[in-house]
Amino acid sequence: MTSPQTPSAQTASAQTPAPLVADPRQRAEWTAVRRELAESSPERRTEILREWASRTRRSIVSMIDHAKQGHIGGDFSVTDILTVAYLEALNIDPENPGDPDRDRFILSKGHCSAALYSTLAFSGYFDPARLQTFMDPLSPLNGHPNRTKVPGVETNTGPLGHGLPVAVGAAIGAKLKGNGSRVIVVTGDGELQEGSNWEALMAASHHELHNLTLVVDRNRLQQGARTEETNALDPLDEKLASFGCEVRVVDGHDYQALIQAMSGSTTGKPVAVIANTIKGKGVSFIEDRVEWHHKVPNAEQIEQAVKELA
Repeated sequence: MTSPQTPSAQTASAQTPAPLVADPRQRAEWTAVRRELAESSPERRTEILREWASRTRRSIVSMIDHAKQGHIGGDFSVTDILTVAYLEALNIDPENPGDPDRDRFILSKGHCSAALYSTLAFSGYFDPARLQTFMDPLSPLNGHPNRTKVPGVETNTGPLGHGLPVAVGAAIGAKLKGNGSRVIVVTGDGELQEGSNWEALMAASHHELHNLTLVVDRNRLQQGARTEETNALDPLDEKLASFGCEVRVVDGHDYQALIQAMSGSTTGKPVAVIANTIKGKGVSFIEDRVEWHHKVPNAEQIEQAVKELA
């Protein structure tokens, strides 16, 4: 016989949201879009990817408006990178997120979780309606991604400098298994001021991790200042090359360039993509403005942002 719950236990149980599970209808839409991309001209592919990214940015605006917190500037700068990763580059199945032979994606700049959650939901990992629980009490969609709560999240991120080392470990594991799977990891550029990233790159080069692709979201802004004023990174391409990477420098909002940049290694070395982006990309009053690292738009600004992203 089950003992009765205390009132506090009953309340907690009632408030605990249901686990996130795959959304077959959304997954089917994502599959259809990927199929259309594979059959389309470069011009049409760009149009499809731009439409997908615009929807993601509108979702980010709605989520941050709901939560009254978030990192909208960095969310917008990384959106096009996420769009290409999930629609073009990754070998994944949202209905089977634990497939041992899957490609892995890690968003090391985990504070930009609204962009990741929107991408995962629109890919079918869970119902997009759940995005409107972003940062609610007990919501699995909290400020930093949690692998035990959100399908498709490979590792918990948020403390900067952790994602790339984990990605190196995942790439070593995939190489040992010989299953051909790849690992793509996205870091912020200010994040590269953390020494753990450079230790990880030394290991990646030593182990000849041709199955590892690092994408640096190079928007040149971090919390409170520009990266070059805080702790200069340039010449970043030369530094990455000196650590044994095959370096590719691209416009991080050019879909065709990103598709090529996220393709496999041609030299047997780990790939490092410097994706030159604009923080706040897509909304005029947010673009390249340092104060929008963690600022929340007011009602009037929300309306203007939605119009610009229409």
